[in-house]
Amino acid sequence: MFSRFRPDHGLHVWVPALILALAAVFACPIAATAQNSLFSASPTLSGGAPEGAPFANGGAFIFPGQQREVPLQQPVPMVPAGHVALALAARFGQGASPITGGLTWRIFSSKPDRTGAFRLVKEDKSPSPMIVLPAGSYIVHVDFGLATAVRPVTLRAQTVHEVFDLPAGGLRLEGKVGDVRIPAGQISFDVYKGSQFDGSADRRPIAEHMMTGDVLVVPEGTYYIVSNYGDANSVVRSDIRVQAGKLTDITVTHRAAIITLKLVTAKGGEALANTAWSVLTPGGDVIKESIGAFPRVVLAEGEYRAIARNEGKVFEREFKVVTGVDGDVEVLAH
Repeated sequence: MFSRFRPDHGLHVWVPALILALAAVFACPIAATAQNSLFSASPTLSGGAPEGAPFANGGAFIFPGQQREVPLQQPVPMVPAGHVALALAARFGQGASPITGGLTWRIFSSKPDRTGAFRLVKEDKSPSPMIVLPAGSYIVHVDFGLATAVRPVTLRAQTVHEVFDLPAGGLRLEGKVGDVRIPAGQISFDVYKGSQFDGSADRRPIAEHMMTGDVLVVPEGTYYIVSNYGDANSVVRSDIRVQAGKLTDITVTHRAAIITLKLVTAKGGEALANTAWSVLTPGGDVIKESIGAFPRVVLAEGEYRAIARNEGKVFEREFKVVTGVDGDVEVLAH
């Protein structure tokens, strides 16, 4: 499951400069642009996700309105001589609500070892951990989904309190054809940073093959989604905006239908097995190829030509796809 996402952590070899640069990138807001004309979206901002909602990288997902009462300052534990307590917490921004779940804290030594790696000293998934460490300098890194922040800290004699700002929001996706929800497993989503129109050379997705109901946490800003309904040509691209501290529900509307292809000797007859199929546009571009008695294919609204090959003979038929009108396309074998 984790292969779907590309956070590219590389935790054991980070250098401070690289970490600080990464934090600066995620902190920058991105300008919004117009949405794709094929995108019918009803972005809905909400204060909370349902209890137990899936989280893109496997943790709990909590936004304001669903928050549990977790104190930002935990009781100071017994501190051995030469050690200092470090109290950590995160919030959605200055003056914003605390983040009470889905956090991963990592503390690294401030200097590399002989191999050039920065040793991981401590990892904690508590919302506001109190960590006791030997006095000295460290690098503290926290991530909330794909939103990250990093800060050097120095522990001397008294308890150190550090609050990190993570202006992040959640993104939850589903697809529809008309007013009918596309069943889970038939549609997937890839998420990219920035706008589809900004001409960026880096087009690697930050999340791939997200399923209906998955929740992805990202830094606030503009992203674009590529929605694939089926595995043919029903593809919709759209820009969306994620706000800090909000869960944004996005509904992508596809103009498509499910078509079942059949090669028959008479109308309404049995489909002939071992048939090779090609679905083409009127211009001759191949949209989908398959083999079988009655393959099912999701096609975007439009006109097509079905070509069936069986026992050395070729048969064809033109047909039209209307949004939401699923059905059979029979090609007569004569």
